[in-house]
Amino acid sequence: MDAANRVIKNTGFLYAKMGITMFVSLYTTRLLLSSLGASDFGIFNVVGGAIAMLGFLNAAMAGATQRFMSIAEGEGKPEKKKIIFNLSVVLHVLIAILLGIILLIAGYFFFNGILNIPDDRVFAAKVVYASMVVSTMFTVMTVPYEAVLNSHENMLYYAIIGVIESFLKLAVAFVVVYALQDKLIVYGVLMTVISLLIMAVMCIYCHRNYEECTIAPQRYWDRFLMRQMTRFAGWNLLNNASRMISQYGLSVVLNNFFGAILNAAQGIANQISGQLMAFSNTMIKAVSPAIAKSEGAGERDKMLNASLLSAKYGYLLFAIFAVPFLLETPYILDIWLEEVPDWAVLFVRLQLILLLVEQLTLMVGRSVEVQGDIKVYFALQSFLNILPIVLTYLFFSLGFPPYYLYVIWILVGGVISGGVCVYFAKLKCGLKISDFMHKVFYPSVIPTIGMLMTGATLVYWLQESFPRLLFVTGMTTISFVIIVYVTMAQEEKSMIVNLIKLLKKRIFK
Repeated sequence: MDAANRVIKNTGFLYAKMGITMFVSLYTTRLLLSSLGASDFGIFNVVGGAIAMLGFLNAAMAGATQRFMSIAEGEGKPEKKKIIFNLSVVLHVLIAILLGIILLIAGYFFFNGILNIPDDRVFAAKVVYASMVVSTMFTVMTVPYEAVLNSHENMLYYAIIGVIESFLKLAVAFVVVYALQDKLIVYGVLMTVISLLIMAVMCIYCHRNYEECTIAPQRYWDRFLMRQMTRFAGWNLLNNASRMISQYGLSVVLNNFFGAILNAAQGIANQISGQLMAFSNTMIKAVSPAIAKSEGAGERDKMLNASLLSAKYGYLLFAIFAVPFLLETPYILDIWLEEVPDWAVLFVRLQLILLLVEQLTLMVGRSVEVQGDIKVYFALQSFLNILPIVLTYLFFSLGFPPYYLYVIWILVGGVISGGVCVYFAKLKCGLKISDFMHKVFYPSVIPTIGMLMTGATLVYWLQESFPRLLFVTGMTTISFVIIVYVTMAQEEKSMIVNLIKLLKKRIFK
């Protein structure tokens, strides 16, 4: 029950943070698109887009270190956590230097023939890129601190720091609106300053509050553990860097063939999907440390069951918000943005479909990662991450329209990659395919189909308006809740009833 209390409390902190940051972030994007214009907004998305992905790379790489820390905690070895922290600091300083060199070399080629940027905006684009390189290096070096916070399940800190960060970004947007200098340069530099400030606060907080955050690599050193962590971090970095390169590379390919305006449409799609994903990511962030700790304690069945449950509920939490948005995308974008970029509606819808497919197997992949034998799995996933860039370039060269970027991404990055996740979970963890189908796939897909049928019927018969948006959202949600409850296993119904009783007790005590 202590674990349940902790998960509920942490989830509450994260949802409170999300509720504030989501609306602030959406309003910030509206301000920036209006102030920068579609062209400069598209340039920032393609040149400085990696800054937006730093949070993803940071969290993904922190997962590798967190895996070792959570397992050490599951084993009941606090001293081992100090060794892991120091090894992780050394490792990520080396990774930061390597990434910095790679990005600087890549920058030379980006600005000499790859990127399609108007001549009068090249200097501003280079300043944004340089800011991104600096921010990337510092972000990587703070990965060990991110891992410490995750292993301690300190979600209150994330909530506070996340809200502060969102309001700082809103302040930057207002500065950009009234800036007399080049607005794109001002935006790029100030975004980097925010990321460095937030990282500094996180480092100071961890050193003051957690015993294992003591930098003394000569004292806390283990050669065998260093080899283990280096191998794991190396494959993990390859997998996550390839995912980041894929997202960034697809933006570059789109820019090369169709210009910066379509990058603005892609930037809108990324903003929308990122905010909606926060609902499921919040739950996943609260549950992930418990999955690693179960593996560390030798409880493989418990780990697999937690992975499957979090896969299903992570998907459902995303779908309940994504499906109404999918149906009402044109109207929502019209009332959100002053000017909707071309292709934005279709890009948003396809991006949401991609994320729905990916969400089905996201936590199944997490179970493969925590068991430790990940060399072949990460090598194959890294190949699948890069493949869409090659295929998209080929299709665009043959004259296919821009939306084929997402068609290829859904098939390769969603369907095939998800199949690989499930196969390796079966191979390495003993997952039964029938368990995945009955505990995740069917209970996720059936409510989604029900929501789509309900919502599509209303969209077809009713005239586009704000009341229709509310009615579609309400009716799809009702159909979703009914279908989910009917298809839910009896033990899950009992668990939800107990959780509701626990919440009532905590709220009204």
